[in-house]
Parts: sequence; structure tokens; C-alpha cells
Amino acid sequence: MKIDKVKVYGLDEAIRASKYPKSVDTDKVSSDITDTVKALGRAHSGSGHDNFLNGIIVQFDLTCSIKMWTEAERYHFLDFVSSQSTMHCITRFDALKQCNRYVKAETIAMLNGLIECYKKEPTDENYLTVLYNVPTGFELTARMTTNYRQLKTIYHQRKDHRLPEWREFCKWIEGLPHFKEICLGGN
Repeated sequence: MKIDKVKVYGLDEAIRASKYPKSVDTDKVSSDITDTVKALGRAHSGSGHDNFLNGIIVQFDLTCSIKMWTEAERYHFLDFVSSQSTMHCITRFDALKQCNRYVKAETIAMLNGLIECYKKEPTDENYLTVLYNVPTGFELTARMTTNYRQLKTIYHQRKDHRLPEWREFCKWIEGLPHFKEICLGGN
């Protein structure tokens, strides 16, 4: 798994906005991380008290296995901006480079053999045979947009997940600016 090209937007603005409910003059609120900001950030998901986390937008490129992508699609606010496509590129990818270390060499060889068969005889049947034999350890890259509130949910649900990619992703989440401090209670 690989995460790069990370951008975080709206951190200061969202922290300021978290103080609006108890502010008479919103021009005087600061972006300082106070105990109240931390309490709101750690509020139970779904309570609404952590809603300001929606304003902290995170964009990044994520390269991970098809297995992880299948599980990631359950999150409604983990938006795909664009992604690599097996439909368009499966016969052009270098399967050895695209597969993670858990894919057996013989599986990669089998996939490469199916691709060669398709290239020699490009029928719909041969294409579908290639497509439906791509291992779940095949890695694709997508540009993602999400926010701290959704990442908090993902973190709590996946930090001890059996799939190592999720644990690695959660470690990355911890390293986002002020995430631990605001959402997890650490510094």
C-alpha cells in the first residue's frame, strides 16, 4: 500500500467553526485547539458534536489491493476522484509490478499467460477470462477525497483489522495534522 500527494484543507477554518455554537461574535474566535475542540473531535460518531470535522478535507493518492478497495467502498464519504481502471488497462499493466507480495508467482504467471492469449486472439471471451482472473492482491491507484470525520470512523473500525493495509492506513491517519490531538486524545 502507498499513500502520497496528500493535501489537507480547512483545518484552521473548521476548528474556528467548531466554536460558533457558543460564540456571540464569530469574528473573535480563534483556530487554537482547546479542550472543547478536542472534546468535540472525540465525540461519539453520529452525535453531531463532531460535525466540524467534515470541514477538514483530506485529498490523497492511495494505491492498494483490490481487496482493500472492495472494503473501502462501504464508506460513503470516501470519494473516488478518479482511479486506474482494469477495464481499460488490464492487458497493458505489468502484473508483476501491480501485484502485492501476497500474490503467488504462479498466479501472476497465469494472469500473464491469459493476457498473452488475449493479445493473440482479442475476443470478448478471452478479455473476460483475463478480467475475472485478476487477483485481489492486484494494486490500483485512486485519488481520494474525504474528511477527518470519516477518517475517524475508518480509524476506529479498521485500526485492528486483519488486513495489514488497513492497519497501515490507520497509522497514516494518525500522522495527519492534529488528527491524534483532535480526534483520538493524544498529542
